[in-house]
Amino acid sequence: MFSASQSSKAQFLDKARQAREERRELKERERAAVQIQALIRRFLCRCRLQKEIRREVEDFFGANESGSSKRSALSIFRIARKLLFVFNRKEDKERFEKLCRCILNSMDVENEPKVWYVSLALSKDLTLLWIKQIKDILWFCCEFLKQLKPDILQDSRLVNLHLTMLVTFTDTSTWKILRGKGESLRPAMNHICANIMGHLNQKGFYSVLQILLTNGLARSRPSLSKGSLTAIFSLALRPVVAAQFSDNLLRSFLIHIMSVPAIMTHLATLTPERLAVIESHDLFRKFILFLSREVQCRDVCVCLEGSHTLCLLGNLVYLGSLNDKVLEEETAHFVGVLIHMLSYCQKYVSQKKSNLTHWHPVLGWFSQTVDYGLNESMPLLTKQLQHLWGVHMIRILFSDVLSKKLLENQEISQLPTQPVSPQNSLPMKNLFKRAFQKSASVRNILKPVGGKRVDSAEVQKVCSICVLYQTTLTTLTQIRLQILTGLTYLDDLLPKLWAFICELGPQGGLKLFLECLNNDTEESKRLLAMLMLFCDCSRHLITILDDIEVYEEQISFKLEELVTISSFLNSFVFKMIWDGIVENARGETLELFHSVHGWLMVLYERDCRRRFAPEDHWLRKDLKPSVLFQELDKDKKRAQLLLQYIPHVIPHKNRVLLFRNMVTKEKEKLGLVETSSASPHVTHITIRRSRMLEDGYEQLRQLSQNAMKGVIRVKFVNDLGVDEAGIDQDGVFKEFLEEIIKKVFDPALNLFKTTSGDERLYPSPTSYIHENYLQLFEFVGKMLGKAVYERYDGDISDLGLTLSYDEDVMGQLVCHELVPGGKTIPVTNENKISYIHLMAHFRMHTQIKSQTAALISGFRSIIKPEWIRMFSAPELQRLISGDNAEIDLEDLKKHTVYYGGFHGSHRVIIWLWDILGNDFSPEERAMFLKFVTSCSRPPLLGFAYLKPPFSIRCVEVSDDQDTGDTLGSVLRGFFTIRKKEPGGRLPTSSTCFNLLKLPNYSKKSILREKLRYAISMNTGFELS
Repeated sequence: MFSASQSSKAQFLDKARQAREERRELKERERAAVQIQALIRRFLCRCRLQKEIRREVEDFFGANESGSSKRSALSIFRIARKLLFVFNRKEDKERFEKLCRCILNSMDVENEPKVWYVSLALSKDLTLLWIKQIKDILWFCCEFLKQLKPDILQDSRLVNLHLTMLVTFTDTSTWKILRGKGESLRPAMNHICANIMGHLNQKGFYSVLQILLTNGLARSRPSLSKGSLTAIFSLALRPVVAAQFSDNLLRSFLIHIMSVPAIMTHLATLTPERLAVIESHDLFRKFILFLSREVQCRDVCVCLEGSHTLCLLGNLVYLGSLNDKVLEEETAHFVGVLIHMLSYCQKYVSQKKSNLTHWHPVLGWFSQTVDYGLNESMPLLTKQLQHLWGVHMIRILFSDVLSKKLLENQEISQLPTQPVSPQNSLPMKNLFKRAFQKSASVRNILKPVGGKRVDSAEVQKVCSICVLYQTTLTTLTQIRLQILTGLTYLDDLLPKLWAFICELGPQGGLKLFLECLNNDTEESKRLLAMLMLFCDCSRHLITILDDIEVYEEQISFKLEELVTISSFLNSFVFKMIWDGIVENARGETLELFHSVHGWLMVLYERDCRRRFAPEDHWLRKDLKPSVLFQELDKDKKRAQLLLQYIPHVIPHKNRVLLFRNMVTKEKEKLGLVETSSASPHVTHITIRRSRMLEDGYEQLRQLSQNAMKGVIRVKFVNDLGVDEAGIDQDGVFKEFLEEIIKKVFDPALNLFKTTSGDERLYPSPTSYIHENYLQLFEFVGKMLGKAVYERYDGDISDLGLTLSYDEDVMGQLVCHELVPGGKTIPVTNENKISYIHLMAHFRMHTQIKSQTAALISGFRSIIKPEWIRMFSAPELQRLISGDNAEIDLEDLKKHTVYYGGFHGSHRVIIWLWDILGNDFSPEERAMFLKFVTSCSRPPLLGFAYLKPPFSIRCVEVSDDQDTGDTLGSVLRGFFTIRKKEPGGRLPTSSTCFNLLKLPNYSKKSILREKLRYAISMNTGFELS
C-alpha cells in the first residue's frame, strides 16, 4: 500500500516537470519567432531603404548628367551621406565613381561658391560632418586604388579619377574658393588638408601608393601614364613636406616609395619635373643623412627585407649619379649608407641552393623570401646599380686617388738583362727593350715607398670606398663581372690605387699589410679591403687583356710594375702560409688570401706563358728546399699548404725530384719495385703494329689502377703476324706508349682538334661519333699518366684547353644557347661583356665538359692531383713531353758510358759526335735519340737523370751472337783491330737499356750513311 502511494506521487511530479518544460519551450519558440520576424522585417526594411536610397542616388546622378541644372554643394553632400550610409564596395562601385566625378565637376565651376563642394568646409554647422565625409570618400578612393590594375585600360581611367580626388582634396592650390578675397582663408583650409592627410597616413596611405606604384612600374614597360605617376609622387611628397621632413615621414617615404623598383628611373623618363622637385627640396641629402644613423638604416632594411632593400639602394645610387654636388659633400655618409645596406643583404646571400634559399637574379641564392613579382624590373634595377661602378661616380668617389699625378721621368733607366727561353728569345728581347723604354719615359715605376699616415682622413676615406666596392662584389654575386669590368674601365685607376698603397705606412707595402693581419681592428680590416679590391680588379683586368695590350701597349700597368707587384704578392702569400696565418684562417682573412693568391697566380701563369719577370723572380731565396722537404716528411701543415698554393717558390728541379720521390714511395708501398725477396707482378700484352690503338685500348682499359701503375711488357706483332724480335725491359713499352699517344692526338682521329695558328690541341666537340668516346678519353688520360709516372718523355703537343665553337656539326647547323632563350636576346653594349664570358665558358667548359672530365679522370687514376699542383701548365707539359729545348750534345757526351772497347777518344766515337753535331739536323738528332732511348726529347733535368745511362757498345757480330763485352772484343775495339769490314752492318739499339750498338766502321762516311738509314726506318726490332 505504501509503495503504491510513493509510485503515484513520483509519476505526478514527473508529469508536472514535463508540463513546465513544454511551456518553457513554447515560450522560447514564440520568442525566437518574434526575434526572427523582427530580423526579417528589419532586413527587408533595410533592403527597401537601401533600394530607395540607391534609386534616389541614381535619380540624382541621372539628373546631374542630363545637365538640366547645376547641383549645389549641399545637395551633393546630402546625397553623398546617403550613399555612404548604404555603401558596399562591390555593389556601389559605379555610383561611387559618379559621386567622385560629380564632386570634381563641382570644383571646376567658375564663380559659383554655392556649387563648390569644398565650400561646405566654411559652414559652421557642417564643417566637421564635411571633413568626416571627405575623409571617408578619400579612403574609399584609396581602397579602390589598391585593387586596380593600371595596365588594364578601364582600370587606368579609374586610377586617374581616384588620384584626382586625392590630389584635389589634400592640397588647397586648386580651390577656387581661395582666390581673391578668399586668400585669407588659406591657412585654415591648409590646416583642414593637413588634417585629412594625417588621417589618410594613419590608415595606411603610403602602403596604398606603394601597391599602386609597384603594380604600375614593377615591369619591363611601365603601365602608369605621366599624369598618374606625377600625381602619385606629388601625393607621396605632400606629407613629407608638410611635416618639414620629419624622421617619421622620411622613414615612410623611404620604405614605401623609394623602395619601388627603379622609380627614380621612371620619374626621369616620364616626368623629369618631379626630379627637379626632389632636387629643390634637397631630398637626396636628407635621405642620406637620415640613413647615415645606423639604427634608422637598420630599421629601414629590416622593414624592407633583401629584395626591396636592393631596390631602395638602386634608387639612391641613381639619385646620387644626378647630384654631383651633394655626392661630393656627403661622400662619407653616402658610402657608409651603401655599405650598411649591402652588408644587410649580404647576410642572406648564400653560396648554394638549399631548401631555405630562393633564387634572386642579382643576389643569387638568397635565404630570405624573394618577391618574384619584381623580376621583370630587375634589368632596370641593374641599370641603376651600374651607376655605382660607372666612370662618372668612380671619378667622384675616387677623386683623391685619381687626382694624384704619377711622377714623370724622362730618363731612360738602364735595362736589366733578361734571360729568355728559346721559345720566345727573339721577340722578347726587342719587346722588353721597347716596352721598358716606353714605360721609363712616361713615369717612374711605382714601388713601395711609404710615408703616408694610415689614420689620416684621406686614407680612411679611400679605405671606406674600397670597402664599399668590395662589399658590392661579394653581395651582388650575379653581376660581379659587370662590377669588375666597370671598376677597371679607367686605365689610370688601378695604377694610381697601387701608387696610393705604395705610400701607406712608414715604409710602405708588405710590412704594413702583414701587421694588419695580426690586428683585429676596424682600421686594419679597411686597409686589407683596399688590398683585396686592388687584387680582384687587377686580376680581372689582366685576365681580359691580350698579350699586345699587356706587353706592348702596357695598359694600366708597366711591365716593371707587374714585376714589383708580383714580388709583393709572392712575399705576402708566402708569409701568410709560412707564418701559419692561412692554417687557421676564416671569413675575411681567408677571402683576402684567395684574392691575393688569385691575382698572384694570374701573373705567374702569364709569366709562364710569356715571360715579363727576371729569371728566378718567383723563387724564395730564404726558403731552402731541404727544409721544406723535411717538413713535408713530418706532415707539417704549412709545408703542405705552400706546395698546394705556391709551389713555384721552390726551384723547378727540386719539384721534379720531389715528384719523382713521391712516385717512388708509392711504388714501394704498392710493391711495384724489385726487391731481394719479391718481384712485382708483370702484365703482358700483345700488340699488332697495324692495330696499335685498338689492341692497346682493349687490353689496357680493363686493368685495375694498381696494375696500370705496375710493370707492363709489350710484345709487338708485325704486319705478317710474326712476333718481332726483342725483349721488353721497358724500352718496347716506351715505344708503344709514344706511338699510341701520337695516334690518339692525331686530329684525323677526331678525338682532338687543333686551334688555328698555334695548333694547340683540345678535345673535339664532335668526338661523340666514336663508340665509347668517353672511355677513349679516359684511356688517353691513363696513358699520359703512365708516361709521367714512369718518367717516359713522349713527343706530345701542348694540351692547353683552348676551345673552338663549331656550329657546323657534321653538315648540320646546330644552335647552342648560352642562356635559356638566348637565341632571341640580342647582344647590346650593356651585355657584350657577359656575352664574351658566356661564349668563353661555353667553348672552354660546357661543350667539352664530359670529354675533359673523362681525360682528367683517366690521368688522375695514375697521378694524384696534389702531385700535379706543384707545376704550372708549361711545366706540366715538360713533365709529360720532356724538355722543349734542343738536344744538348755536350751534356749527352758528358754522361755517355762506353763498352766493348769504345772510349771518348776512339775515332768512331769522335766521328759519331761530329756527325751528330755538324751533319745531322735537329730533327735527325731527335730521331737518333728516339732510336736509342725510344724518346725523341731529352730528359727533363738533363742526361744525368737518364736511367739507365746513355751507352754505346762496339759490336762486330749480329745481335743474336752478341754476348756483351769480352776481353778480345775490348782489346780489338781499343786498338781498332777488326776481323773484317762491318760495312754491310747497320747500327742497332736496345731501348730498354738506352744502348747504341755501333759497329767499328772504317770510314766516317759509312758511319753517317748507316746511322742515317737506321734512325729513319721505323721497323721496331727487325732492323738488321
